[in-house]
Amino acid sequence: MTQPCIICVAITGSLPTKANNPAVPISIAEQVESTHQAFEAGASIVHVHVRDDEGRPTSDPERFARLMDAVRTHCPGIIVQFSTGGRSGAGRARGGMLPLRPDMASLAVGSNNFPTRVYENPPDLVDWLAGEMQTYGVKPEIEAFDLSHIFKAHQMWSAGQITHRPYVQFVMGVKNAMPADRAAFDFMIATVKRLFGEDAPWCAAGIGPAQYLLNQWCVAGGGHARTGLEDNVRLDRDRLAPSNAALVARVAELCARHDRPIASVAQARQILGLRPA
Repeated sequence: MTQPCIICVAITGSLPTKANNPAVPISIAEQVESTHQAFEAGASIVHVHVRDDEGRPTSDPERFARLMDAVRTHCPGIIVQFSTGGRSGAGRARGGMLPLRPDMASLAVGSNNFPTRVYENPPDLVDWLAGEMQTYGVKPEIEAFDLSHIFKAHQMWSAGQITHRPYVQFVMGVKNAMPADRAAFDFMIATVKRLFGEDAPWCAAGIGPAQYLLNQWCVAGGGHARTGLEDNVRLDRDRLAPSNAALVARVAELCARHDRPIASVAQARQILGLRPA
C-alpha cells in the first residue's frame, strides 16, 4: 500500500484540562509549541480549539487568528483546521472565525447524543456554516457521528452546498453515540466509497481508549488517522501521554508497520484538494 497516510493532530479540544493531563496545551504559546512538536513527528493537519484566559472553550476569532498566524510561522505548510464544534460557542458564533480563511474547518452535519447532553446541529445552522465555508474558501471536514451524517454530506454535496468532494471523518467511541465497532466502521467506509467514489479519502477519530484501535484500523485499511490529546490523554491504562507528539509518533510507527509513507504537507494538500501553502 503506497498511499501516504495523513496524520491529523487534535491538540487541545474543549474538554481536557491540565488536571486530566499536564501536557494538554491551553495557552496559545503552549498550543504553538505542541503543534510544532507534533508537526516534527509527522502531523500534516492540526485541528484547533482555543481557550480563554481561564482555560474555558471559546470561539473568539481574535484568539483563533493569533494561533493560526503563529502555527503557520512555526510549522510551514501545515494544514490549519478550525473547530466549529458546539462546546465552544452557540449558534452562529461557532463560525465567527471562518472569515480568517483557515485551510479547513470541521462541519458536523447532524445531531447526536453525547455523554451528558445532546450535540445539537440544527439544519439551518449546518446550512449557514457550510455557506460561510464556501464564501471564504474553507474546505469542510465532515464529522460523521452517525451513518446518517454521511448521507447528509452527500446530499449537501449534490446540492452544491459543499463545493468539492467531502472529506469524511468517522467519530467513534463517544459514549451514547457510535461505538468503536468494526462492522460499522467497514460499512461506513463502503458507504463513503459508494457515494463519493472508490478513491475518496476518509479518516476516523477514536475517543478515549478507542483512539489507538481506530488508528490501527485506519492505517491498515488505507485511510487517514487522527490522534491527539483532545480525544485521548493516555498512552494506555497506566500511563498518561507525555505530549501530542508522542501520540503522533505512535501513528507514525503504525504507518511504518503497514508500509504506509507519512504524508508530507504538500502530499496532504494534494490528496485533500487544498491550495498549496
